[in-house]
Amino acid sequence: MCRNIRTLHNFEPPATTDEVHAAALQYVRKVAGTTKPSQANVAAFDEAVEAVAAATQHLLDHLVTSAAPKDREVEAAKAKARSAARYA
Repeated sequence: MCRNIRTLHNFEPPATTDEVHAAALQYVRKVAGTTKPSQANVAAFDEAVEAVAAATQHLLDHLVTSAAPKDREVEAAKAKARSAARYA
């Protein structure tokens, strides 16, 4: 359920709004214990996703590092190699 929650800090190019929203959605789904809220809980669920996304974006905007930014393609290739080794 949490596969979209990835490290978003210190990448070039920076994390997009869609990536931040996807991570927030996965977090709220995990905490709520459901992938789709009931009709009675849709408003609370959506409000929580927006609040978590805003907090996440705020955090990313204020984090500082002296490390060089990571390349998304290189990190994706490393993850794919780890996955292939795990399931080989």
